[in-house]
Amino acid sequence: MSASAFSRRDDPILAITTAPGRGAVGIVRASGPSLQPLIAAVLRRPLRARHAHHGPFYDADGSVIDQGLALHFPAPHSYTGEEVLELQAHGGPVVLQLLLARCLAALPGARLAQPGEFTERAYLNHKLDLAQAEAVADLIDASTEAAARSASRSLAGAFSAQIDQLGEQVLRLRMLVEATLDFPEEDIDFLRASDAQAQLQRCQQRVQAVLLAARQGALLRDGLQVVIAGQPNVGKSSLLNALAGAELAIVTPIPGTTRDRVRESIQIDGVPIHVVDTAGLRDDDQASDEVERIGIARSWQSLGEADVVLWLHDLTRWDDAQYQRDDARIGERLAGARCLHVFNKADAVNVQALHKPLPADALCVSARAGEGLAALRQALLQHAGWQVLPEGSFLARARHVQALQATDTHLDAAAQHLQAPSPALELLAEELRLAHEALGAITGQMTADDVLGEIFGRFCIGK
Repeated sequence: MSASAFSRRDDPILAITTAPGRGAVGIVRASGPSLQPLIAAVLRRPLRARHAHHGPFYDADGSVIDQGLALHFPAPHSYTGEEVLELQAHGGPVVLQLLLARCLAALPGARLAQPGEFTERAYLNHKLDLAQAEAVADLIDASTEAAARSASRSLAGAFSAQIDQLGEQVLRLRMLVEATLDFPEEDIDFLRASDAQAQLQRCQQRVQAVLLAARQGALLRDGLQVVIAGQPNVGKSSLLNALAGAELAIVTPIPGTTRDRVRESIQIDGVPIHVVDTAGLRDDDQASDEVERIGIARSWQSLGEADVVLWLHDLTRWDDAQYQRDDARIGERLAGARCLHVFNKADAVNVQALHKPLPADALCVSARAGEGLAALRQALLQHAGWQVLPEGSFLARARHVQALQATDTHLDAAAQHLQAPSPALELLAEELRLAHEALGAITGQMTADDVLGEIFGRFCIGK
């Protein structure tokens, strides 16, 4: 959201809140300090709070733009905490634009809402904290049922409640330390009497538990970036088609058939998996033409962005010396990547008869026959660190994980100061303060405007 939008937080705002295109119903939403001029001009009748009223929507000349439902939510009992009006009309784009233009003209000082501005006002008016506000967008964007349910729990405050509890624990520790600093003349050791070390240890354990759950929630939200890599004709496109359950990539016996990246999103146990099929990897002098060379370069680029690399090997060529040399060159460039070794074409080979043994962690599959795919799917989740979460799980974002990691780091530093023979209380107090601030950034208690602009600017218009 732009800086100018933040400086105009008291303006009445309007937007079409339904998705673009034709539909049975379309909604125009208004929010602001006073919407009575709009109600008088467009509806020409009083509205009872939180009741649906059917009737005409009037243009400036008295003609009827459309007929539909009007719902009025007086402040502060509304989504934004301000006065809110929703007009439900027929969902034609022209009708909705006419109704929106009429509302803008009828309400002095009104303007079009910026992306996410309705939810931003809900946050500013303390209807939602920042983690709940982000959950609104996550619920809209959820690509799996598990992600949607977890986002709903975050919106209901499940994640925020855990962060608030942690914040209270850290605050109690800060009070103990600062009491010791403020009253050094008292012959009372506040820290030992209150067992501050045990309190800090419990706080650290709780942060680590929430951090683990947040990492799982972030994986559930963002998904796993998986790239299928290997030499030409090892069955990469066949494996993508098998995982997706559809013929997405062209499969032929001709080496270099796949020239560019082919992407598909699937889900495994509710976790979004974004799979990329790449051009076969080989040396530039082996590429058939410039197009294949470009495809190979893009393959290496995708590999650098992958969370997990499915390194696909061809069992029918596993004993071939040249194939092994080419595989070794690929392995040199994949050093450091999180690779899962998958051996394809298991239906065409007797694995026990191979001269060169397979790695201990090898997964044998047949993309064509569908053998071993269930084990591969589970191995992908395990490789990503996924654990089945309890029913009360929540969705989280990368910034939440980073804030919890920062909290954990500051608490660890605080523990070291506390365990020292002569504790440096000023440093201990500072580490606890920084841990408290990191937690506050998650729910928005301590968040700068530029961070808010980045967060709400990614919302859709009308939300």
